[in-house]
Amino acid sequence: MFLLFKTMQECTDFIFTLKAVDYKRAPLVLMREVLALLNNPQDRLRAIHLAGSNGKGSTVNALREMLQHAGYKVGAFTSPHLERVNERMTINGIQISDEQFLHYMNNIAEIIETHYDGDFPSFFEVVTLIMFQHFADQEVDIALIETGLGGRLDATNVITPLMSIITTISLEHTAFLGDTLAKVAFEKAGIIKENIPVVVGVKNAEALTVIEEVANERHAPCLVLGKNFTVENIEQGTTIQHFNYRKENVEMVAVPLKMAGQHQINNASLAITAILTLRENGAIDISDESIRQALAKAQWAGRFEQLPGNIILDGAHNSEGTTALIQTLKTVYPRQNYRFIYAALSDKDHAKSIALMDSIATSIAFTQIELPNAMPADQLAALSTNTNKMYNAQWRDIVQTMLHQRNKNEDVIVITGSLYFIAEIRQWLQGEQR
Repeated sequence: MFLLFKTMQECTDFIFTLKAVDYKRAPLVLMREVLALLNNPQDRLRAIHLAGSNGKGSTVNALREMLQHAGYKVGAFTSPHLERVNERMTINGIQISDEQFLHYMNNIAEIIETHYDGDFPSFFEVVTLIMFQHFADQEVDIALIETGLGGRLDATNVITPLMSIITTISLEHTAFLGDTLAKVAFEKAGIIKENIPVVVGVKNAEALTVIEEVANERHAPCLVLGKNFTVENIEQGTTIQHFNYRKENVEMVAVPLKMAGQHQINNASLAITAILTLRENGAIDISDESIRQALAKAQWAGRFEQLPGNIILDGAHNSEGTTALIQTLKTVYPRQNYRFIYAALSDKDHAKSIALMDSIATSIAFTQIELPNAMPADQLAALSTNTNKMYNAQWRDIVQTMLHQRNKNEDVIVITGSLYFIAEIRQWLQGEQR
């Protein structure tokens, strides 16, 4: 047995150095070649493939809960991870073990050393190759697979799924995906396959037109939120919300949803539509009751996650996410003061997100995380017009200051921005609370 990596630390230290920008091969060529040498594990999977700017993780979570409730063995491939890379690939919520991860990584390393002179692909391609092997070997019933970036050229786009889902479109990663919503939509629509249904939550007309054109060219039935299925009668409670769902001859009344916010209802409706379509096609057997019970308990770390002491963690990493966050805050905490703490990476449109927060923030504090592409705190602060703003590159100092100064009855501390930031804060806060 070829053994390049003996410990998880050694393995993760190595794979985190593999940058897509250093990588000059044509997209997907190496993925397909290496998968062929691994006996094409991706072809043994029944998959649902998801792309979109926001909402992929929450939609995956809703799908996973529903399918698990109905007795299926469900693989889920999500990104980014909050604490450990193993989180990216789970089966019925259980992370891949270190031993399994190392085993599959060494399979890949042997192929790369033997056939490609040790010239490794990017981090995301490596973890995607590990995921395909793991899910195939464990014989999952359904694999829920999120794209990493875009869709058309994404490392995951080597599968023919049962169903594709495109959640939302916003301007992000413009250097890779294009500088208009139409261009971003074209990249995301790359996951649409010939004759395979696609469920779409995109609202922007320009982006939706592109997606519908691609679906039409590929003879893919296209189910669009607001056209082919609808949500209405939304009631947001403090711990759960309810909504009515309708699709053709199916109506579900007062569907319970644990996750807060209108955007989470939209994500849940995409998941319901995917499940009902697969049921109609005979691909799965699931009851309406399974759907309802699963959504009543589905939750997703770092997405409007409510911690004790009126602290909200939300990985709103672009302006669309920030808009959804603000709508949810106004619904769940209509009378409180909002005190934001924000840190982000440098590849996003921060001005728009910061302007949105400025419009409702009692105060806003900017900080940064220890990543090479982190946006400096002072540069973020310069974009804010809030009269009560501060910045400090040391995020622990900022958080401690804000927690110390707040009024526990009147203030909500909203920690938002990059999911990498949310991950670090989450770990730290849980340690502090212990």
